[in-house]
Amino acid sequence: MPRRTASMLASTLLLIAMLCAAVLIEVPYAGMSPGPTYNTLGKVHGEEVLSFPDRDVSDNRASGHLNMTTVRVTGSEYRMNLFEAVYGWISDDDAVVPHSTLYPDDKSAEEVDEENAEEFSRSQESAKVAALRELGRKVPTRVIVQSVLKGGPSQGVLHAGDVIKAVDGKRVRTPQQVADLVTKHEPGEKVRFTVVPADRAEAAEKAKKNPSALEGEELTLSTEKADDGRAIVGIQPGTAHTFPFPIKITLADVGGPSAGLMFSLGIVDKLTDEDLTGGAFVAGTGTIDDKGRVGAIGGIGMKTIAAREKGAEFFLTPARNCATAAADKPEGLTLVKVRTLDDALDSLEKIREDRLSGLPRCTTG
Repeated sequence: MPRRTASMLASTLLLIAMLCAAVLIEVPYAGMSPGPTYNTLGKVHGEEVLSFPDRDVSDNRASGHLNMTTVRVTGSEYRMNLFEAVYGWISDDDAVVPHSTLYPDDKSAEEVDEENAEEFSRSQESAKVAALRELGRKVPTRVIVQSVLKGGPSQGVLHAGDVIKAVDGKRVRTPQQVADLVTKHEPGEKVRFTVVPADRAEAAEKAKKNPSALEGEELTLSTEKADDGRAIVGIQPGTAHTFPFPIKITLADVGGPSAGLMFSLGIVDKLTDEDLTGGAFVAGTGTIDDKGRVGAIGGIGMKTIAAREKGAEFFLTPARNCATAAADKPEGLTLVKVRTLDDALDSLEKIREDRLSGLPRCTTG
């Protein structure tokens, strides 16, 4: 066999061996790519994303898009090979991150999925609150027992959904106040809770009454010592709200808190006569709290790509994500900086009135 032919054959065999090795060698990374987007003003699988069972919104004139965006990630059990990792690193539309970034080593896949589902649920709650308050509706807030630690002092005494009215006789209005009052004690001391049991609170809700207005019951618990030395009673306090009417959000297989802003905008659009977009295709992302403040999210680059591929012209971007998003902006997509729900509504007004020069745009600086 000629030396040149032998060299080419050896090189080819070596290349094949390297490719096979790249496919077989597992690396501790996970992949992210642009996910689907959903118009909060439209339908998914024949069902309205946002619906209002007790209200007729059939005359709503919404004509454009207010699309929430998502990121597609590889599953917790998926093991990326070296070839896929290299492809992801050089691809403009994909990202490769350490596996532990998406799936921490100290949490099971089920725990991660549960956390994502809980964050998505809380984001829906906050989106409803922010939207209704923007529309001038009162939405009473109450402090509740969000969860009870198994084996802790509260197990069998307090229950998820119980309304916490006071701790040691002092009225509480936020979960942080509950934690502060409990940790004032030394481990082993008694702490007194005033609560409305979950079943009574649920009955009040069904009767469209504020559970916080009900008379509470006195319960005494012993505190125990946490790992950091603080006194605890083994609960996670949270908040719940009494809505003036039901708002239903129907969207499966989505997790995390990043759809909050777009849900709020969709609710405002559907409950008012104003067509917020004026027919424009607007997408966006961002967490939202009860006060309408917009927070940063992960995977911003994947979301802007997904939005533009779907046809979006404008992208509502959390202020803290602006620099990253602007550094690799898809062509033809205007990145609009938002810090609050009011910012987003002001920008939508400029878009529908074609006053685009006044939009607060994202920059790399």
